[in-house]
Amino acid sequence: MFTDRDLQQLEEKGIDIKTVEKQLENFKKGFPYVVLVAPATVGNGIYAFNDDEVDTWESYYNNHYDEHEILKFVPASGAASRMFKHLHEFRQKYKGTPEDIAEYEADKSFNSVYTFFTNIKKFAFFDALKDVLAKDGYDIDELLKNKDFNTILDYFLYDKGLGYSKLPKGLLLFHKYADGPRMALEEHLVEAARYAVNKDGVATVHFTVSPEHQKKFENAVSTKKGKYENKYNVKLDVSYSQQKPSTDTIAVDMNNEPFRNEDGTILFRPGGHGALIENLNDLEGDIIFIKNIDNVVPDRLKEPTIKYKKVIGGLLLNLQDKTFEYLDELEEGNVSDDKLKEMENFAKEKLNIFIPGAYEGYDKMEKIDFLYNKFNRPIRVCGMVKNEGEPGGGPFWVKNENDEISLQIVESSQIDLSNPEQKEIVNKATHFNPVDLVCGVRDFNGEPFDLREFVDPNTGFISQKSKDGRDLKAQELPGLWNGAMADWNTVFVEVPLITFNPVKTVNDLLREQHQ
Repeated sequence: MFTDRDLQQLEEKGIDIKTVEKQLENFKKGFPYVVLVAPATVGNGIYAFNDDEVDTWESYYNNHYDEHEILKFVPASGAASRMFKHLHEFRQKYKGTPEDIAEYEADKSFNSVYTFFTNIKKFAFFDALKDVLAKDGYDIDELLKNKDFNTILDYFLYDKGLGYSKLPKGLLLFHKYADGPRMALEEHLVEAARYAVNKDGVATVHFTVSPEHQKKFENAVSTKKGKYENKYNVKLDVSYSQQKPSTDTIAVDMNNEPFRNEDGTILFRPGGHGALIENLNDLEGDIIFIKNIDNVVPDRLKEPTIKYKKVIGGLLLNLQDKTFEYLDELEEGNVSDDKLKEMENFAKEKLNIFIPGAYEGYDKMEKIDFLYNKFNRPIRVCGMVKNEGEPGGGPFWVKNENDEISLQIVESSQIDLSNPEQKEIVNKATHFNPVDLVCGVRDFNGEPFDLREFVDPNTGFISQKSKDGRDLKAQELPGLWNGAMADWNTVFVEVPLITFNPVKTVNDLLREQHQ
């Protein structure tokens, strides 16, 4: 199937031919749906802490964080183009006729273009937009009065002005402050200065970026970081990485044959956020906080976020300390029956580890081996928020092909919603995943785990796309917090809704939480 030229293309990207063959096989047979057993709920897979417990775990973090190399990991490579979809559509249609104006005024819903323009002065980027228009002799107030929206949009979205539709979310101005507006990435630097600091007063932040934006990120950070270092008396150590070409996946036509570009080369596409397990694997830290680029709030609302980051961090450090203690004893092998029982209870009750019925029939050495293997893996504590009808993944008990049950974050695309029993389980879910994790990525000897060994390859995803007017099928790798972490020890904690404030459309920046 592959020509010499194809093989050279694979070699240049660092992709093994066996990987491509496996991906082609996935297209032919598809990915199996996840088998849900039950939703994770408070008391059955999700911790909900009272005020005293919240204070206990926050204190545990404050008392122990300095024994660790802490890092904040922010996936930030996506372009913000989807934030402006309604503005692009409006720009293509609007000619300023009385009919156009009537249509514009007819829809006053929150995500409407009307809401955007009537509140335009409330956005953090308003002054910058006003200035680029003024440079070319336009007065934004006049343009608004005359309903000349196209000129404003041209300077807002495209390269002649701010060029926002081509920028990543991290570089957009999100929030207004007395000392000037802040980009989303600045809010992450401030957060890191508050909870991701090591014993030497260094806050380490890692952004994954796309190649075309890295320079802009570097420039923005070098301009801004001194301000926050002085304000919070920390040193900010900021690094970047890009999705590796070797994690791109092959695209196929509707007959599952490699999709070829017009020049005959094979089309490869980025493998989705699951590719970032490679980037995570390359990092030096042992405790890694993960949070999406657009989930930030202004300083006046940051306290619950900081507090709960420390809460999930404190719980992780405590569970990891205990697990390491047990691993030391299991490795020595002379464990009393009482101690073994204590470890079993800890595995089940604290780490949600499934112990099969057959375990009771194991001899002592087999039990020691079983617990050693279950404890000796990466661990993550994930914040979960109460479901307020938000779309997206959620926490569930899941059964794998070996009939083992575990806690997983599952996306709706992984679930067979045509199956009434599975749909019923989804309908009973109480929480969803805001992407708010803290991860322990070293083993009890202080060595880094190879995180690629804990991925479930059966949890990829196939979607339909098109290129040059032709339909194609694309394959996403197991998602970063779904299948890429399937074999980690997983703990879920309820966190307050105020800690989840994503920006999916530009109008979301008008919400009270972003003002």
